[in-house]
Amino acid sequence: MTSKRSLVRRTAAVAASAAAALVLAACGGNGDSSAGHDGHSKESPSASASASQGQQNAADVAFAKGMIPHHRQAVEMADLAPSRAGSAEVKALAEQIKKAQDPEIKTLSGWLTSWGEEVPAEGAMDHSEHGMSGMMTAEDMDKLKDSSGKAFDTAFMEMMIKHHEGAVSMAETEKADGSYEPAKKMADAIITSQTAEITQMNELLGKN
Repeated sequence: MTSKRSLVRRTAAVAASAAAALVLAACGGNGDSSAGHDGHSKESPSASASASQGQQNAADVAFAKGMIPHHRQAVEMADLAPSRAGSAEVKALAEQIKKAQDPEIKTLSGWLTSWGEEVPAEGAMDHSEHGMSGMMTAEDMDKLKDSSGKAFDTAFMEMMIKHHEGAVSMAETEKADGSYEPAKKMADAIITSQTAEITQMNELLGKN
């Protein structure tokens, strides 16, 4: 009885080993044929970097693709301030917004490129990004361009508050759903800085 049991066990073990060997062989074969040695050596540095920072997911890609045109519009709005704003505080705020968001656009674009994703084209926001959280319409932008002095200051801050609220909402989604650590850190920084700027703009509007 005992020898019969051990024979059954041995047979099962042999069968299991054979199955494992087949699985390993199949995996190894697929890996070699799809990557090849050249492909592997080229991809391994970025792959290891991604592994240490967390692999990007669909939420990270959506965050980068959405935040680039969103930031571009904020920079476009800020660029109007030096020649149109009446208040030194609004001019300083616009400069602060531009200094923060220009480098973030470059970083986000770099991530998309490294992930093999398309970077949104300049000017694409007019149509493809219509309805995105906090984005200004073409009419809003024309109104801002046509104003100056105190009227510009008020319109700029009211629009930028709405714009910032949209960015904060997008950043909160990234923090909740993203997996790429640098993107989540950027989202955290956006929430902190833009929430502070919203408070500052609300205070300035209260003085008008």
